Order: sequence, then structure tokens, then C-alpha cells
Amino acid sequence: MERTFVMIKPDGVGRGLVGECLRRYENRGLKLIALKMQQLSSEQAERHYGEHKGKSFYEELVAFITSGPTVQLVLEGKDAIAQVRKMHGATNCLDAAVGTIRGDLGLSNQKNLVHASDGPETAQREIALYFTEDEIVSYELPVASWLQ
Repeated sequence: MERTFVMIKPDGVGRGLVGECLRRYENRGLKLIALKMQQLSSEQAERHYGEHKGKSFYEELVAFITSGPTVQLVLEGKDAIAQVRKMHGATNCLDAAVGTIRGDLGLSNQKNLVHASDGPETAQREIALYFTEDEIVSYELPVASWLQ
């Protein structure tokens, strides 16, 4: 089973879409193994988006992600990284397919509701930025055999 990191951004929290996003992940058969809500500090945002430092959109990105509360979660499942990225749709909501979170609910390129890890190394790094191992819960779903 693969783990991935997801953040529901300030626009998703502010528009009351946290439950809708969680419902979609769980309906897809992904297991929620960690969850928290916080307003990111500039330092946390800079660590999270460090690879974009120096790019033209970096300052705006940090300002947006720190503008309100966010929800961080860890999901686990078969090919979780690819599944979640497909569920999110294109980064620019105007290009995202109908049926995806961004295509159905997003408003723009920046206000695109959700972030997800783009690969195993990124997932590991991002999970470690927000969660200790003690905060990640291991358990079996009663329907686990149906989801394989």
C-alpha cells in the first residue's frame, strides 16, 4: 500500500469543501490514516514550497497558502499517489475535467482547492513536514479485501 500527502487549501476550507473532498477520497477506497487542521506559518509554507523559491509565483503562493486554515491528511491505498492526482485534475481548474475535484469545484489556477504529492519521495517529505509517525494511525478497514 502506498501513502500520499494531501492538503486542502484555504479556499477549500473557506468554502466548506473539506467534507466533500474527504468523501471523494474515501468513496474511491483510499484509507484516511492521518488528519489535522492548522493555519500555516510563513516558515512552514516556505519549507513546503521550497523547490519553487525564486520563481515568479513563489511569493504569491506562500501568501495564499498562509491566508487561512488548511487541512493536511495522509491517505493510503493501492497507487494512492496516482489515484489522488487523477481525482484532483489539472492544476488550472479551468482545464480540469468534469468529475475531478478541481473540475467540479475549483475556481482558478491558484485557488485550486487541493495539493497532492507528485511522487513517492515528495510524499515521504511532505508527510514528514506535517506529521510525526505517532500521528499516523495504522488500522484495517472492514472492507479491505474488497478494495484490492
